[in-house]
Amino acid sequence: MGLSAAAPPWGAPGLLLTIALHLAIYPHPAQAWAPVHRDYCVLGAGPAGLQMAYFLQRAGRDYMVFERAPVPGSFFTRYPRHRKLISINKRYTGKTNAEFNLRHDWNSLLSHDPRLLFRHYSDAYYPDASDMVRYLSDFAERLGLHVLYNTTVAHVTVNKDRGAWNGHYFILTDHRGQAYQCSVLLVATGLSVPNRVDFPGSEYVDGYESVSVDPKDFEGQNVLILGRGNSAFETAENIFGVTNFIHMLSRSRVRLSWATHYVGDLRPLSLSLLTCTWGPRAINNGLLDTYQLKSLDGLLESDLTDLAIVKDHKGKFHITLKLFVEEFFNQSSDAIPLPQDNNDNFAMRVAYDRVIRCLGWKFDFSIFSKSLRLSSGSELSEKYPLVRASYESKGSRGLFILGTASHSVDYRKSAGGFIHGFRYTVRAVHRLLEQRHHSVAWPSTEHPITHLASAIIRRINEASGLYQMFSVLADVVLLKENATTFEYLEEFPMQMLAQLETITGRRARHGLFVINMEYGRNYSGPDKDVFFSDRSVGHMEDAWLSNFLHPVIYYYRHLPTEQEVRFRPAGWPLPRPSALHHVVEDFLTDWTAPVGHILPLRRFLENCLDTDLRSFYAESCFLFALTHQKLPPFCQQGYLRTQGLVGTESLRQHGVESGLLWDSATMGQHQGASDQQPGDHGPGGHSLAPGPPVSPFNSNKEEL
Repeated sequence: MGLSAAAPPWGAPGLLLTIALHLAIYPHPAQAWAPVHRDYCVLGAGPAGLQMAYFLQRAGRDYMVFERAPVPGSFFTRYPRHRKLISINKRYTGKTNAEFNLRHDWNSLLSHDPRLLFRHYSDAYYPDASDMVRYLSDFAERLGLHVLYNTTVAHVTVNKDRGAWNGHYFILTDHRGQAYQCSVLLVATGLSVPNRVDFPGSEYVDGYESVSVDPKDFEGQNVLILGRGNSAFETAENIFGVTNFIHMLSRSRVRLSWATHYVGDLRPLSLSLLTCTWGPRAINNGLLDTYQLKSLDGLLESDLTDLAIVKDHKGKFHITLKLFVEEFFNQSSDAIPLPQDNNDNFAMRVAYDRVIRCLGWKFDFSIFSKSLRLSSGSELSEKYPLVRASYESKGSRGLFILGTASHSVDYRKSAGGFIHGFRYTVRAVHRLLEQRHHSVAWPSTEHPITHLASAIIRRINEASGLYQMFSVLADVVLLKENATTFEYLEEFPMQMLAQLETITGRRARHGLFVINMEYGRNYSGPDKDVFFSDRSVGHMEDAWLSNFLHPVIYYYRHLPTEQEVRFRPAGWPLPRPSALHHVVEDFLTDWTAPVGHILPLRRFLENCLDTDLRSFYAESCFLFALTHQKLPPFCQQGYLRTQGLVGTESLRQHGVESGLLWDSATMGQHQGASDQQPGDHGPGGHSLAPGPPVSPFNSNKEEL
């Protein structure tokens, strides 16, 4: 029977037509919200997230960056509150070497584009935070990074799957309910949750994240600041000129970065230059001046959990003890005892108009399922996620923590919580992932053994990763069979040395050297006098006593085991080596002195390898071949393969003038022509006259 024209559309045939149209226009929910797969998911488009995105894109990997804000680097749109960064922007070093200049550029990310150096975005030594926002936006746009903006990841969990790279997929769900399936999860969300201390009266406290930044709001007030980090001093610096006084309270003493060599501590401006004036001033610590110069402001130490804040009927705040509040719980605030009732010399007996909390930040664990086991509940893991020295989560394989949030690996030791440090740890993580999932071995270069000393000298004088991530990232030299050649690997995580072969895809079967940068073991610390009179070490014999940052080379005949790394001597970054060499510290951080730096290093390498690493003219190699059973590597690899430096008249004359060769003509006058034998001529037709290379040395300069 045909369909009647008068039949309503919701009748049986009309209903089927309506349902068909609905399914065509509105897909089934299971089809619309099916998980989108990505091999790599990066949470956060801050500096660390963008840095990882750059490496993934250059490698041609499938990835996506998720950013909740409409722009990258959203943290810097609001923080620091007073807009001045404490990361230095040193635009001039007197050098043209790009790698060396990165040692003193604390804001740039790594890329192949020279336009994306921060020096092009600000002239200020301490830049404005808005310049960082602009820089990160350009970095993402110019490099075409894949960033999904305005997307808040609300929940992260795992879904076990034997076919996945790591035995499971990470499932991310955004604020719209869209799910994403990721083989590897790279978390670069930074530290975004303000630290709070729960004590009676904490509800009266203003937070750093919301307190007014207008100094007029604090005119003529008594202010108490809780905390003693850079945010506390930044806040004090903004208002101490208009307040009656500022008191700063913390459980620990103030730590200055020039004493601890930790960039997260208080950063003095002039003291970073070892003071150019009689009265050192600071970028954020003017309060220290006013405290020490008796101008009402002051610093106090106490555990905040033992204190309480009481608000009186006038709206003023008083500091008392927590036990008093608990004892008089049901009493009015005016009835609660104050410490000055029994001790009229109590330091904080004055009333305060404002109390400001500046206690720093911690990681946001709220979006992560407990099955990921990112936190153990310890004090440090409440601030940072639990990660290994490879920056991989201890609880979930394939989950890596990048950037500021990964700082637990080198907390208070190195620069891993800051751009100039984590740009290199991010690169190390990427290299690990390339080997693990794509069989791309850790980048290396191979050289003849005679180039070993020069390769090390070049790196310790130029490399920024070694310099900034001292005692965390190290270069590794892998010796080949019979020590005729070597492989050079850059910036490997030192604490993962036992797993080097697995992580890098390289073999360490014939011994290795590890090149690290270190401070003297007893030099730094908040209670140390780093300006003591005999702090400088200048003689190579005392190199092991060097205090300032200097290169240290470890030699191992065999790759250390995990147990040896774990139970290494206290204070050592690595297990005790077969041999150890300190390159003496240098005031200019320029380790190129022929006698003071290069010669001791070469002697150390030669002793470890039981060989001679010098270069020789053909005449010397010829004489060695006649008089020695074992030739130096240079002669083996060069002269015997007709690749050595063949003697010519110009080379001979240069050698004579520089004192490296004897003048054969002068020697002939003393010896007489009759002493000359028919076969005693070098390849250039000149008498064999090797000087210092085959004779005892009267000085270090002769040996060079």
